Amino acid sequence: MEKELSAIKKLLTIIVVPLVIYLLNVMDTIFIPLTFGLFFALLFTPILRWFTSKKIPKAIGMIFVLIMMSGIVLGTYKILEMTSSELMAIDEEFIEKFDSKLDELARPVVNFMRIEKEPDESHIAALLNNEKIVSNIVGNIGGGINAAKNFLSVLLMSVFFMALFLAGSVNVQNVLEVLIFKQEEMSRNTYHQIEKGVFTYVLVKVFVSALTGIGISLACYFFGVSFPIFWGVAAFLLNFIQIIGSALLVGILALFAFVELSATGSLVGFIIIIVGVQFIIGNILEPIMLGRSFSINTITVLVMLSIWGIIWGIPGLVLSIPMTAMLKIILEKFPSTQVYAKLMS
Repeated sequence: MEKELSAIKKLLTIIVVPLVIYLLNVMDTIFIPLTFGLFFALLFTPILRWFTSKKIPKAIGMIFVLIMMSGIVLGTYKILEMTSSELMAIDEEFIEKFDSKLDELARPVVNFMRIEKEPDESHIAALLNNEKIVSNIVGNIGGGINAAKNFLSVLLMSVFFMALFLAGSVNVQNVLEVLIFKQEEMSRNTYHQIEKGVFTYVLVKVFVSALTGIGISLACYFFGVSFPIFWGVAAFLLNFIQIIGSALLVGILALFAFVELSATGSLVGFIIIIVGVQFIIGNILEPIMLGRSFSINTITVLVMLSIWGIIWGIPGLVLSIPMTAMLKIILEKFPSTQVYAKLMS
């Protein structure tokens, strides 16, 4: 009888897991902002708990949280304003040099694609005037506009869900108790453990992203690459997108350095430095700090990055590690699933 029940459970798992993944993918417009809202709420819940312990009305705590969020948004805006002012300081000499180098890069592409160009036309102009290239650019611009709209929609919905969680309209601890643990004490302990894990992850991620941004800015400054503040901010933001963000930054910055740095040795040295910064901080320091907090091995991280990246794209890459840590915490609570938690360690 026990063997039959075990077989039934395994069969149900085989059926349920793909179904859950399918639903997460199909209903991503709801689940992505819901998950972001949950993690934002977990970050600010300790603050509200502190207000409650001091017998301060919850409404005041909510107002304080909103002020904190407004300060973060304002600070981000000021940093972006600073970087944009740096970009606006481009002189004509830089533009001419940039066009010249870009034309050199476009020449082999034009020759390979056998694009006919006018006698007085530059290679980059011939490339941009090609019908196929133009159609692709227009399509990418349209895709970029849609991506910006989706980002704004996700952000607003995430704030809405966060407000619901913080206000107590959705009690995560009760949800854990009803759906998973069936025990109040275990659900409460697990909830606090998840809350602490999310807070630790954000602290570590902000710290290593800031180090990456500083390292990239200093590399740009010492090698004479323009806009060091801009590249530092870009490195900080892109570092939150696991693996892809770092690779994208290195590729774009290497291309930009090729345009600016005339000496081959300087270019190679610069690329080695920025790759080294990304490798040491992203592949050594960050895994050590996160490993001590969550005890998740590298293989598990890579597998979960792939799974969540396929399901939710870039948001999945951003959320993959905290969601994996949350899953591991839950698996550790049951004797029948502890073996899977150990495999993840």
